[in-house]
Amino acid sequence: MLFSDADWLDAAAALAMRGRPLSRPNPAVGALIVQKGRVIGRGWTRVGGRPHAEAEALAQAGEAARGATAYVTLEPCAHTSARGPACAHLLRDAGLARVVVGCTDPDPRTAGTGIALLQGAGIAAELLPSDAAARSLEGYLMRARAVRPHTTLKLATSLDGYIAMADGTSQWITGPEARAHGHAMRARADCILVGGGTLRADAPRLNVRLSGLEQRSPARWVLTSGAAPEGWQAVSDAGSATFDDAQYLLIEGGAGAAAAFLAADRVDRLLLYRAPILLGGGRPGIGDIGLSALADAHGRWQLMDRRRLGSDTLDVYDRTR
Repeated sequence: MLFSDADWLDAAAALAMRGRPLSRPNPAVGALIVQKGRVIGRGWTRVGGRPHAEAEALAQAGEAARGATAYVTLEPCAHTSARGPACAHLLRDAGLARVVVGCTDPDPRTAGTGIALLQGAGIAAELLPSDAAARSLEGYLMRARAVRPHTTLKLATSLDGYIAMADGTSQWITGPEARAHGHAMRARADCILVGGGTLRADAPRLNVRLSGLEQRSPARWVLTSGAAPEGWQAVSDAGSATFDDAQYLLIEGGAGAAAAFLAADRVDRLLLYRAPILLGGGRPGIGDIGLSALADAHGRWQLMDRRRLGSDTLDVYDRTR
């Protein structure tokens, strides 16, 4: 079976996810070196941002990279750094025939320069815009564009939209498969947030409790007008918080925090876990988000994925902008 350039970029984007979120402050990039339809080198950005994906893939390929094609999710960096050589220089010196890039780099030190440098060296370098590549880089791209992390709101509810009984009982709305998936999503975020009420009422740990992924537990933030307890950081305004250099924020509740970020239009993705139960009353997952007309609610969200997790259902929606 022959794979297209788009197929190889999809594969590189899947590989890039292995670097998320530990590559920060650098983006999680994926790279493949392909010779005659066969992968001879692969790499993704490592912890702390080095080595870069291209350097990893070229090291695996060795001399076999000469005349091969590199597929890279993000335009290779072209600026010099004390931490290592520019990837555009590494690709040039490896003797590649082609370099296919899935997304341009918004960093002004590289933007357009990486591809131009390769073309100037006689390499057939081209941009092939890839939805998969852009999606794998959405945190990095959001921070470059809006100086904030890509933000996901997670809700685990009954079929009628409640996150807890009226008395606050919420363990457990969803089953073990959905909860495990939620922990995997925590492992892909570099910060996680709850509201002050949730913190005081539930004292959540917000860590990753999946074997082998414990070290990926995200930094904990709380939306509050007061001070944060030890081990937490506080933010008082959903509309202006930048969350340091974080690229991926996961919001896990409660209704006030969810409403604050939705009202500020700072939610980019919804993870809606729904259990096949009816509570008939209880605590809603979202508070007032400030809509003044029903028409304003339409056209904002696009269904991207739907899957079964045990007896529960997960719907994934992206904000349309």
